[in-house]
Amino acid sequence: MRILIVHNVYQQQGGEDSVVKAESELLLKRGHAVMFYGRNNAEVNSMPQLSLAKQMFWSGRTVEEASGLIANFKPDVIHVHNTFPLISPSIYWLASRARIPLVQTLHNFRLLCPQAMFLREGKVCEDCLGHVPWRGAVRGCYRKSKAQSALLAGMVTLHRAIGTWNNKVTRYIALNEFCRQKFIEGGLPEECVVIKPNFVDLPAPSLTHRQGFLFVGRLSAEKGVDVLIAAMRQLSNISVSVAGEGPEAVLLDGVTGLQALGALSSEHVHVEMSQSIALILPSICYENFPRTLVEAFACGLPVIASRIGALAELIEDNVTGLLFEPGNAKDLAAKLLWANQNPEQMRQMGLNARKLYENKYTADRNYDQLIAIYREAIRELGNELSVEFES
Repeated sequence: MRILIVHNVYQQQGGEDSVVKAESELLLKRGHAVMFYGRNNAEVNSMPQLSLAKQMFWSGRTVEEASGLIANFKPDVIHVHNTFPLISPSIYWLASRARIPLVQTLHNFRLLCPQAMFLREGKVCEDCLGHVPWRGAVRGCYRKSKAQSALLAGMVTLHRAIGTWNNKVTRYIALNEFCRQKFIEGGLPEECVVIKPNFVDLPAPSLTHRQGFLFVGRLSAEKGVDVLIAAMRQLSNISVSVAGEGPEAVLLDGVTGLQALGALSSEHVHVEMSQSIALILPSICYENFPRTLVEAFACGLPVIASRIGALAELIEDNVTGLLFEPGNAKDLAAKLLWANQNPEQMRQMGLNARKLYENKYTADRNYDQLIAIYREAIRELGNELSVEFES
C-alpha cells in the first residue's frame, strides 16, 4: 500500500508530532511505501500576516506541491494529521479531485472550537459545539487574540459551508468514544467517524521497587499544573518528579516535594515511568488521548487522573488507576496519599494497566486497525490497491 502522510509540524514538538512519526515508522516497517508532505510552523515567524491569513483558508502552495507528489507517488490513500495553518484544507479538495481516499486523524477539537480544547477561563466551555464559532472569535479564545480567533473561526465556518468537512474526507479517526461523540455532536457524519487509539511499542517492564510519583507533559494551565501544586502544598513526605517545559514551569519553584526534571527524551521518560508509583494527569480540559497515558500503561504504571472527558473512559477507577474530581486539589491530594500508603494495590493496578496495553494499545493491534481503516476508505471510493498485500 502506498500512503501519503500529511502533517503541519508544530513549532514546539508535542504528542501529535510523536504520533505522526510513530505511525509512519510502523507503516514503513511493515513494508508499505510512505511519502511525507509537511510544512513547519516555524515558517510563520517570517511570513507577512496577510499571506498567512490567505494560506490558512486556502494554500496555493499546498495545491502545487502536493499535486506533484500525488502525480509521481500515486498514493492509494492520503492520511492527514494537521493542516493548520499552512497546509490548509486545500489538501482535502486536491485529494477529492484526484479520487484518492483521505483519512483525517482528529488530534484536537479545532474543527469545533477555535481554542481546540473546549476550555475558557479555566473551565470546560462547549458554547461553539455544533454552532458557528462566533463566540470564540468575539472572546479571542485562540491565543487571546480576537483577530486570530476571527480568522480561525472564519476558516472553519467557510469550509463547513462549502462541504469540506462533510464531503471531502473519507474517514475521520477519533481517538476514543468520548471524542467520537463530540465530533458527531459538532456535525461530522456519524458513519465516517471511526475509533483508533494512539499506541506505543514498549517491552514489558522489569519488576523494580517503585517510589514517588510522576508528571509528564507541557507545563501549561490546561494540564492542571496549579492543581498539582495546590495538592502538594497539602502533603508531606510525598515526592513528584515533573518532566516537561512550559509557561508554568516557574510555578514549581519552592514547592516542597516537587522535583523539576525539565524536558526528557522518550527513553528517559520510560525509565522514570518504570520506577514510579503512578503517573499524574490533572488536566482541566478535554484530553483527546495523551500519549503519556498509553506509555504509562505500557510501563506497568497506573494513572491518577481527572475524571473529565476521555480520561474517565480510558482509566478504570481502582483498576488501572484512580480518578479525582477535576480541579479539586484536595481530592487529588487524598488520592496521592492513598496511593502512597497502598503500594500493593497500586502494583496490581500497574499489572492491570500493562495487560490492558497488551490487549488494546500495542503496535500490532494498532497496525491492524489502521490498515482496516485504509482498506475501508479505499473500498468506499471504489478504488483498487496498486499492489495486493497481506495485512
